[in-house]
Amino acid sequence: MSVGEHVTIREVSLRDGLQIEAPIPLSAKLALLEAIVATGVREIEATAFVSPSKVPALADAAALAAELPRFRESHGVEFSALVAGPGGAHRAVAAGMGSIEYVVSAADGHSQANVGRSTAVSTDLIADIARIAHDGGASVEVIVATAWDCPFDGPTDPGRVLDVVTAAAEIGADRIAIADTIGTATPGRVSTLVGLLGPIVGDLPFGAHFHDTRGAGLASAYAAVTAGIRRLDASAGGLGGCPFAPGASGNIATEDLVYLLRDSDIGTDVDLPAAIRAADVARTVVGHDLPSALLRAGDRILG
Repeated sequence: MSVGEHVTIREVSLRDGLQIEAPIPLSAKLALLEAIVATGVREIEATAFVSPSKVPALADAAALAAELPRFRESHGVEFSALVAGPGGAHRAVAAGMGSIEYVVSAADGHSQANVGRSTAVSTDLIADIARIAHDGGASVEVIVATAWDCPFDGPTDPGRVLDVVTAAAEIGADRIAIADTIGTATPGRVSTLVGLLGPIVGDLPFGAHFHDTRGAGLASAYAAVTAGIRRLDASAGGLGGCPFAPGASGNIATEDLVYLLRDSDIGTDVDLPAAIRAADVARTVVGHDLPSALLRAGDRILG
């Protein structure tokens, strides 16, 4: 990695951040969205078209999607939505989403808990998801969950991750990402897996998603960047976690990540003071403290 590199940060607080929270009004989500857009971020994961009974906090996905065009037009933001299967993909396209994320858990235990099917069956559905997205004029990103460890099955065999990534690349994914669903990754393991997958991903945009559950999220994100990753997910204030993975909590905080990258001479599109303000809004809308270090301590330069 050389000085002057650029990393694209996708803000995920509206989906991954809020999915484990009690439902909040659409107006509160829009207040958070206004604050996030003001940071200059170019990509935002807005919601998920999944079962409202399983994730009630995101039951208003279509209503939120209807509000996005004005932000897209005024700020040029690209919005994405997560789907769990073909039905959700159809609903996301119908709602006007231009980018769809489809998650495949590399571990069967988490896959069954998350979507009620095996990794193999979820992998086979990539073709249907890609067809639905592309027929609707949308792009599709395949995200491989539990890429390092599963709360049910233990350490994930890297070969299982490789199999999913290979299928995604061959079937027609537009982007690929790997996710540390329960916050167990460490820098050496991150570098090893990214190095293994890089030749398979090839020229496709390659991203990563980390949790700071065990305090190694930012270190793992930095290791991913040094290994060649140029896309990272992060959440305002460190909001969020996976409701179907016991012990998963604490996405890496957007402002903490921007602070680290800025002081490492790695560019982002995100304004740090605005990101800290967005984290404060996130804290306000959910009504409790968040794990963000910069919310607690401030920036070393700005205070």
